[in-house]
Amino acid sequence: MIQFAVHLLLSAVLLFIVGRVVSGIEVEDGTAALFGAGMLGLANAFVKPILLTLAFPITFITLGLFVIVVNALMLMLAAAFVDGFEVKGFGAALKGTLALALLNFVIGMFFGV
Repeated sequence: MIQFAVHLLLSAVLLFIVGRVVSGIEVEDGTAALFGAGMLGLANAFVKPILLTLAFPITFITLGLFVIVVNALMLMLAAAFVDGFEVKGFGAALKGTLALALLNFVIGMFFGV
């Protein structure tokens, strides 16, 4: 349970940072970041597997790069349900997804999370 809470808080911090760095993504405050991270986790757990299954042919053809598009859609979906967390357009979602992936990679390299 502690590991889940730490992961959620870390995801919220990273989402807050992305909201400050990427134009087109706005995270109003810590509460919006926390709920946004939770909603993103739910979207990734329940909706993303369905989309990946349906999009398998195009994912196969693009050698897996289409997964980035699916991740951007998950970010937009999470923002649609959380007040204070806004993604303005697909381009911003794509940049935000790439920024989140990079930040998660860096955190994983330093802390082994």
